[in-house]
Amino acid sequence: MARKFLFLAIFSFLLSNGFAQPKPEHNLVFDSLAKRWDEGIPLGNGWLGVLVWQKGDMVRLSLDRVDLWDDRPMPEINKLKFSWVVEQVKKNQYDTVQKLGDEPYEKYPAPTKIPGAALEFDLRKFGKIVSSGLDIQQALGTVKFENGVLFHNYVHATNQVGYFGFENLPQKDFSFDDIIPVLRIPAYRSEKNNSTGNSVEGQGLEQLGYSNGTITKTANSILYHQPTWNGNYYEVLIKWKKFSATNFIGEWTITVNKHATLPELNPSSKNPTGWPSHIAWWKNFWDRSSVSIPDKLLEKQYYLEMYKFGCVARSNTPPISLQAIWTADNGNLPPWKGDIHNDLNTQLSYWPGYESNHLDLTESYTNFLWKTKAVNKRWTKSYFGVDGLNVPGVTSISGKEMGGWIQYSMSPTTVCWLAQHFYWQWKYSMDKHFFYEKLKPYYNDVTEYLFNIMDKKTHQLPLSSSPEFNDNNIKAWFPTYTNYDLALCRYVFKTQNELNDIDTTVEIHKKVHLLIDALPYFNINETGLTVSASQNMNVSHRHMSPFMAIYPLCLLDINNVEDTSVIKKSLHNIESHGTSQWCGYSFSWMASLYARAKEADSAVKQLQIFASNFCSSNSFHLNGDQKGGQYSSFTYRPFTLEGNFAFAQGVHELLLQNHDDVIEIFPSVPDDWKNISFKTLRAEGAFLISAKKENGVATEVKIFSEQGGKLKIKLPFKTWVVKGIDRSSIFINGNLAEMKTLKGQSIVFVNGYE
Repeated sequence: MARKFLFLAIFSFLLSNGFAQPKPEHNLVFDSLAKRWDEGIPLGNGWLGVLVWQKGDMVRLSLDRVDLWDDRPMPEINKLKFSWVVEQVKKNQYDTVQKLGDEPYEKYPAPTKIPGAALEFDLRKFGKIVSSGLDIQQALGTVKFENGVLFHNYVHATNQVGYFGFENLPQKDFSFDDIIPVLRIPAYRSEKNNSTGNSVEGQGLEQLGYSNGTITKTANSILYHQPTWNGNYYEVLIKWKKFSATNFIGEWTITVNKHATLPELNPSSKNPTGWPSHIAWWKNFWDRSSVSIPDKLLEKQYYLEMYKFGCVARSNTPPISLQAIWTADNGNLPPWKGDIHNDLNTQLSYWPGYESNHLDLTESYTNFLWKTKAVNKRWTKSYFGVDGLNVPGVTSISGKEMGGWIQYSMSPTTVCWLAQHFYWQWKYSMDKHFFYEKLKPYYNDVTEYLFNIMDKKTHQLPLSSSPEFNDNNIKAWFPTYTNYDLALCRYVFKTQNELNDIDTTVEIHKKVHLLIDALPYFNINETGLTVSASQNMNVSHRHMSPFMAIYPLCLLDINNVEDTSVIKKSLHNIESHGTSQWCGYSFSWMASLYARAKEADSAVKQLQIFASNFCSSNSFHLNGDQKGGQYSSFTYRPFTLEGNFAFAQGVHELLLQNHDDVIEIFPSVPDDWKNISFKTLRAEGAFLISAKKENGVATEVKIFSEQGGKLKIKLPFKTWVVKGIDRSSIFINGNLAEMKTLKGQSIVFVNGYE
């Protein structure tokens, strides 16, 4: 093994066993260090994050923590009542609503995500940088200098501590005092007084009004204590130690409302930094699943997305917010306050976790929603005036409403989309404990809310909307169902029926059956799915909200003849208006829409556009077209994560799909993708699927039944040999095979005749 850094090489822990994926070509490799924070080398463990980049003559580590928040209540937002909003809309009087619902979000700096601090090292002590990069297999960042010095960084996968260190330090004309880190605190006391920035640009940090933080130094440590809002505080602690004549190791952490401590760095220890457990976690992460596709641009982007997913989620962390653990290091608040955006951003961020077999990470979302359920129920009663459960579309770290464009930040149906993640968490795991303890109670609360908010005779919502059609204009409200709201309501009732068939609550069961039949069908005309009954999709539009029924709710299915025309017309209509008003996430989402329509080439094109035009050099999704407007009129660069993770799901949808309990292998693969494979992608029903295609021919499908139960799978070949199950027990209809499986059973289908 090549010499690494002392905390990598101080013990004998060989990586020769290796990981099947990713490969070295998936890593980030540069001949210099990024000069912007949003192009830095990203590292993280769900709790802590760091970006490594260059600012002036300094190597800079931007340090962050996921729950580092100013969680003061949004002023005035609690005065809003949905019934009053309905009245104002009917009166065509909307500026009064905007003053309470939208203007405070722009006016007040908090609640908001806030940055931690930064460490800097003087580049002039080491000379020219010849390379920098990220090894995603090991979650290790490295900067190499011309004189042979190596600077390494990683955030431990399971411990709330980050490590940095230098290797090969010169022994002549050099002092260890030259590499003592310099702490740079956020500009909370800056005099620039930037109170004019909008929610995208971010107001200056000084607007938060914090008192001065204190810095306490010793010979080998720095402690930064920063008071925040209402007696809260956070601390940043950095410690370092000389390990040999040429090696230097440091560690850091951030704590919230808790005194910061770090383990002692012991030069005599064989394991001073916990590297083996860090590597073990990442090995397990990468062993969960893998994909191999011939488009190397997309394959590399896919693995970078999955790496970032491993950096930002753990089962016990808050959900993935807009920037998660990589808050902007530019002296301002992060774009859109770095909040928890349930408009689409949080939902899309978890899309790839289910099929990639990382249910321990997707669990962070349902755990958070469960934890904040009481807060959300109180808000539902206060704002909507009814019992049951809804969730604000924009929330703080504690689940409290933040406002913004209230058609979406306080939408009547946000909770329906969130309920899908509860359903998926169960459907992909078939965890009975989760079903009874969380899924069913959550769904019952959601269903109760829908019963109460709908008109008892017409079953309409008081007002309906479709993110983000007509932005924050009064015309964003519709008097009857939009397809967005309608699809979400129909989805909840459909899946509630499925849950009730397993655990019947008679009263709810009857009501759901009655309501799903009473709801209107989708608004459809010659353009396919419209925005609403009175509004066609007639413009280029970034948010695919009118097409939720196609994906992700999958209420319309290209395999059903009656749905095919609607899906095809809808996609054609989207194409006819172009992409000038799209953001990066639009292309990622569109890839899954095309994949569901079995238009593989179009799906791949969307993924290629996203990867080539809407990401920075470190793979971060920057929303706008970074090549000057080739595909979008948005050319700005606010960093958010949902486009990245929706991209990874777009790849999954090419390779594996679930259609009403039928698993389909290679459902939407381009003809020129001759050699492809995937290993242990997870399907609904808790089945782990692996498959290969060689020289254009599918050769093998492997299934592991984690929980047992009925398996219906559409195989990518017509004739096959099967191992692991008696062929006579399989019901065959064309290339659809249906069978009962046992818990822990492995089944292999091989292309060919017996």
